[in-house]
Amino acid sequence: MPTTPDTSKTMKLERYNSYLRKLHSTKLLNASSKFLFRVTLLIALVLILFFTITYPPLSDNSHPYRRHQHHSFLSTSLFSGSSLVGGASWEKQVRHSSTPRRLNGFSVLVTGAVGFIGSHCSLALKKRGDGVLGLDNFNDYYDPSLKRARQNLLSKHQIFIVEGDLNDDALLTKLFDVVPFTHILHLAAQAGVRYAMQNPQSYVRSNIAGFVNLLEVAKAANPQPAIVWASSSSVYGLNTENPFSERDRTDQPASLYAATKKAGEEIAHTYNHIYGLSLTGLRFFTVYGPWGRPDMAYFFFTKDILQGKPIDIYKTSDQKEVARDFTYIDDVVKGCLGALDTAEKSTGSGGKKKGPAQLRVYNLGNTSPVPVGRLVSILEGLLGTKAKKHVITMPRNGDVPFTHANVTLAYKDFGYKPTTDLASGLRKFVKWYVNYFGMEPTKSIKGTQRADGSS
Repeated sequence: MPTTPDTSKTMKLERYNSYLRKLHSTKLLNASSKFLFRVTLLIALVLILFFTITYPPLSDNSHPYRRHQHHSFLSTSLFSGSSLVGGASWEKQVRHSSTPRRLNGFSVLVTGAVGFIGSHCSLALKKRGDGVLGLDNFNDYYDPSLKRARQNLLSKHQIFIVEGDLNDDALLTKLFDVVPFTHILHLAAQAGVRYAMQNPQSYVRSNIAGFVNLLEVAKAANPQPAIVWASSSSVYGLNTENPFSERDRTDQPASLYAATKKAGEEIAHTYNHIYGLSLTGLRFFTVYGPWGRPDMAYFFFTKDILQGKPIDIYKTSDQKEVARDFTYIDDVVKGCLGALDTAEKSTGSGGKKKGPAQLRVYNLGNTSPVPVGRLVSILEGLLGTKAKKHVITMPRNGDVPFTHANVTLAYKDFGYKPTTDLASGLRKFVKWYVNYFGMEPTKSIKGTQRADGSS
């Protein structure tokens, strides 16, 4: 007899299987929902981060150019050593260093501030009560440890140095956002005549592109600062007039370095004419002294004489001695400060010219050319050691046979009058040199001058 299916059991089994299917579907749905939620949350976080970096709040600065600058600053210049560039602590140091301590004092941005001339000018400005903020990229053209030593000296006088490059427009814009500079003393440059044959790009990058970048930021500032910048006696090139006057031709540069400095003078004229920037160029003549540059002849002659190494002394093709208008650092500093003190205000605002602006160029030299052989003789006397001289014909490396400054214009306009002869200046340099490098001074250079340049 056939078996009758148990309908009740079958229905229960179907209901149980249906329950299991629903339960499984619910678990899958929950798992899928959690997965989708996590993915959505991750995408949202990525989008928030992207739009935060790319589009900063309008309250910060709604101008699209400023937005670009802000983004560039965050992405390229956020950290500098152990301090946060752009952070509250950093801004406090920048403001404090830039604040003048005398009535009607200047707030000066000094570029190339840990360089030879820059460090001396920064100290002189700070000493008289001006606010000083330094900017330097600490490049390795010569031993950066000397620049770090200068930085340490400046920090002892409450001068803050921002480590950065002139071509970082975002960093420059940030500095001008934080401080309304009254003046810029622009001394940053790729120096050296002979090195231009090895690394020409560095001269164009620093002396031309860097200068233009600084002028671009300065022209957009409100108020615009007055600018004093370093040109060079090298612009006279193959000039045969003697002494060199600001009216002489400067269209025959003998080196790429000279060409970039001449280009700087033409660029300055353009920004003065179009944007109303007050600009003063200073043509330095062979500056020397304590804390000097190791690539300069007086510096490496001192080193080589002390180490018993031969030194090359150049003569011209017709056997005349090469001569330079050696100018002591303290005299140059007085000239730089005189140029700053007599610089008129720029006439533009926010990139728009409102009237004619001051444009000047001056020689800063000693007015007394000295043959290089005489320089060596003075060093021999100070060091108590005879030099091993190797006299050779001057190679075609961009050097010129002589320099001689006419400073009548600088004397007339701001009282520039050099007072230090070469023998006195070299004595001060050698005292610093033997002290800085931990040597025992000879009887002829013993004195009281310390490594900080004071007496």
